[in-house]
Amino acid sequence: MIRLDGVKAVVTDIEGTTSSISFVHDVLFPYARQRMGDFVRSHIDQIQHHLESVRDEIGEPDMTAHELVSVLIRWIDEDRKATPLKAIQGMIWKEGFENGDFKGHVYPDAVVGLKRWHDAGLKLYVYSSGSIGAQKLLFGYSEAGDLNRFFSGNFDTITGGKKEAESYRKITAELGFEAQEIVFLSDVVSELEAAEAAGLQTVLLDRGNEHPETIWPNKTKTFDDIQLT
Repeated sequence: MIRLDGVKAVVTDIEGTTSSISFVHDVLFPYARQRMGDFVRSHIDQIQHHLESVRDEIGEPDMTAHELVSVLIRWIDEDRKATPLKAIQGMIWKEGFENGDFKGHVYPDAVVGLKRWHDAGLKLYVYSSGSIGAQKLLFGYSEAGDLNRFFSGNFDTITGGKKEAESYRKITAELGFEAQEIVFLSDVVSELEAAEAAGLQTVLLDRGNEHPETIWPNKTKTFDDIQLT
């Protein structure tokens, strides 16, 4: 059992922490990849500013929409943490969730843990490399129903990279708590190291025994083992 004292807010990652990595890689990514070309062509005016961001990022101001689709698909295959890609993917996933093509996967112990902490008066937040829109879709259309009611706010890569301590300092400042009053949950050690550098408490979720050799003060496979007071 992990016991953390003085916690007033929980910031959680999604992929590998609250939700299965395979759901993202085996369901969401292929869904966006298959529909990227048609979506860009049919929503060209709506997403023009995102396409401009792609052009800026790769330094090709004259790249056509057709060429940009190839870049976006390559970025999906690379799991690139690019803000414009995440935004466009989120729009494609929105159609999938609303059409009932799939439901968001959330581990049962995460559902129970989030509810327990919410009911205890803790403030809950999401920090994921997926766009805020995509985060709300996954939790809003989850297999356990609409879980967005548990959360007080969301953060994505617009705040900054998840492996950068400054991102967690920004989140701390926005939440209005002392850093040590916030616990960050993730399955990625480098993210936890950045959060600790910013003064946050941390828990490593090692659901699939991906870190057998990693020594981390607070390490568990399930939310059931996390006691916050």
